[in-house]
Amino acid sequence: MSIVDFILLLIIAGLCGAIGQAITGFSRGGCLVSIAVGFIGALIGGWIAREMSLPEFFVVEAGTFTFPVVWSIIGSALFVAVVSLLTRRR
Repeated sequence: MSIVDFILLLIIAGLCGAIGQAITGFSRGGCLVSIAVGFIGALIGGWIAREMSLPEFFVVEAGTFTFPVVWSIIGSALFVAVVSLLTRRR
């Protein structure tokens, strides 16, 4: 994986995480949090898709790594919803 592929994955994960946070209406942090939420969402969404035998709709390939965009958005929205339920408002 080259540095350009890695930067592309970071940008896509950040966008997916930001969309997931926007869907739930809960945001805590900036770009780095959005990138982390995007990657966690890809793991959760990919796991859900595999368990339910669902296809991957939109996949971005960077080198040898594939990133499921739709499942990342769905997984990040679920992850952020659970985090927002577990944390208190200030």
